[in-house]
Amino acid sequence: MACEAEPEACNGCSQPDDCQHATDGQVVDIEDYKTELSTLRARTKELEDKLSTLQASSAKPLRSSRWLNRADDKAMSALYMDRYLNFGLTREELMSDKPIIGIAQSGSDLAPCNRYHLTLAKRVREGIRTAGGIAIEFPTHPIQESSRRPTATLDRNLSYLSLVELLYAYPFDGVVLLTGCDKTTPACLMAAATINIPAICLNVGPMLNGYDRTTLIGSGTVVWKARELHMAGELDDEGVVEMITKGTPSAGHCNTMGTASTMNALAEALGMALPGSAAIPAPYKERLQCAYKTGLQILEMVHADRKPSDILTREAFENAVVANTAIGGSTNAPIHLNAIAKHIGVKLDLDDWDRLGHDLPLLVNVQPAGQMLCEEYYRAGGLPAVMAELLDQGKLHADVLTANGKTLRENISGKHSWDRHTIRSYTEPLMKDAGFLHLKGNLFDSAIMKTSVISAEFSKAFLENKDDPNAFECKAVVFDGPEDYHKRIETADVDERTILVMRGTGPLGYPGAAEVVNMTAPGHLLKKGLQYSLPCIGDGRQSGTSGSPSILNASPEAAANGNLAILRDGDVLRVDLGKRKVNLLIPDEEIEKRRAELMANGGYAMVESHTPYQDLFRREVGPLSEGMVFERAVKFQRVAQRYPMPRDNH
Repeated sequence: MACEAEPEACNGCSQPDDCQHATDGQVVDIEDYKTELSTLRARTKELEDKLSTLQASSAKPLRSSRWLNRADDKAMSALYMDRYLNFGLTREELMSDKPIIGIAQSGSDLAPCNRYHLTLAKRVREGIRTAGGIAIEFPTHPIQESSRRPTATLDRNLSYLSLVELLYAYPFDGVVLLTGCDKTTPACLMAAATINIPAICLNVGPMLNGYDRTTLIGSGTVVWKARELHMAGELDDEGVVEMITKGTPSAGHCNTMGTASTMNALAEALGMALPGSAAIPAPYKERLQCAYKTGLQILEMVHADRKPSDILTREAFENAVVANTAIGGSTNAPIHLNAIAKHIGVKLDLDDWDRLGHDLPLLVNVQPAGQMLCEEYYRAGGLPAVMAELLDQGKLHADVLTANGKTLRENISGKHSWDRHTIRSYTEPLMKDAGFLHLKGNLFDSAIMKTSVISAEFSKAFLENKDDPNAFECKAVVFDGPEDYHKRIETADVDERTILVMRGTGPLGYPGAAEVVNMTAPGHLLKKGLQYSLPCIGDGRQSGTSGSPSILNASPEAAANGNLAILRDGDVLRVDLGKRKVNLLIPDEEIEKRRAELMANGGYAMVESHTPYQDLFRREVGPLSEGMVFERAVKFQRVAQRYPMPRDNH
């Protein structure tokens, strides 16, 4: 047999593969070899057991042991444990100091985009059990973007609050966060940041491609196209329903680069998910395999005590901003990423998004900024292939730590795409300078514009005046919410050079900042063959699946008595992208006069709160420019370290 020691360890033998020496130098036949091997194996087992004991005695005590295995009060341990025995767990398991791992289940019948997590969670459990842990699955507050009224954005902060309480109040040593539909991902990451126990995300995955015969139909994005065709008289009511539902062919979240795909990509870019995991389509076998690997990984994270605060650094957030530009990410990404940063204590603002992200190229050819859908994106290499391009150009902080204990460089180096139609090289992008612009002026203090969806037709109509490049002036038509828009869009004075403005749709005004700033041109313009989306401004949000070049998330909103509240139909606005300015072209004296009139009349009139939570939300929430967080919540950070144990309940 070959010697496993170095040659010099065998008394200088020059041919270790033929070495006949044993520890006593007396081995003479095969039985002696067998005896010696058995002795060595027994000694190895003895040493491994001692090492395990030493490691266990020197390791940091598990958080769960202070519930379930207390030396100071066995009665309380019994109380904390006994009901968990009722569904088959044993005392031996719960008192063995095996890590207790939460599975934060976001899927349900009420949340169909995440419902496949009911299946994926089984594989997560198997991974946790294989790695020596005990899985406890529990429901999170459901969030379903497409059916929740008035907006699912209200639920992001509610889900965050409830998940914070669950992670703090129960005996979890780590947690697998089952993410997917838009707001579930930031809600989970905000809570993980606040509590700061080991945590890892698992996306449910995008749907399969939608098709109309051979034409790709992207979920979400198809809604805006169907509306345009309907307004132009090219599609009847039944045709609208048929077209839209073709975009949602399977389990999973939107198959476009909307907010769901964006936020799960950014969770991976931050290092809070396994590399390559975000883009796997929900029905693919690799998604179930990833669920198992995620279950394995969280145990390693618990043993290593690798927490969100170790991963969610300023450098990691900068990487995510850079990645967002390259993938053509959603206009909702700055809101959510800034919120996560606030809850982990990292400074990140919209100036950072402009400075770090604007001058970078768009590499991913996926709707709405491109042509393809997420199946092609996954097969082309997903986020690792995109980030490999950015790494090669020195655009990333390569040595940041990620959930699997490796650096970003180790995870993505060399993983370039083979499909250059779907994921372009850095030097041959779909678009240069494709990031967000942070705009300011006398109409608002802060708003963003997604430049990767500026079409050639829009650019020609508004941005290519050689005497005034990248700037335009338009009369405004102002709508007080979507109801006013639908009522007046066909009769308002709207032409090819009108900028559509919607107000009363922010965190305070709607409430919750709904995705209702998805305004299309009136039917009479579409029927005449208008080839571009009209420019839009709003103090609310727009779907991440929208391809409209809109100015969004304007703060302060009208309901906070920002200057959007004094804007009138026919006012002229100047938009200067080069100077990052949007200004109302009326004298300062007129602005002050209108503001005085506004306040004398009690300020901007907004709808009343319909539920207790809507009222609470309005009293606690900050502006979109600051992440729309509950302002008093961000003072609670690293809770598991600051307050290691909740007080006893009996």
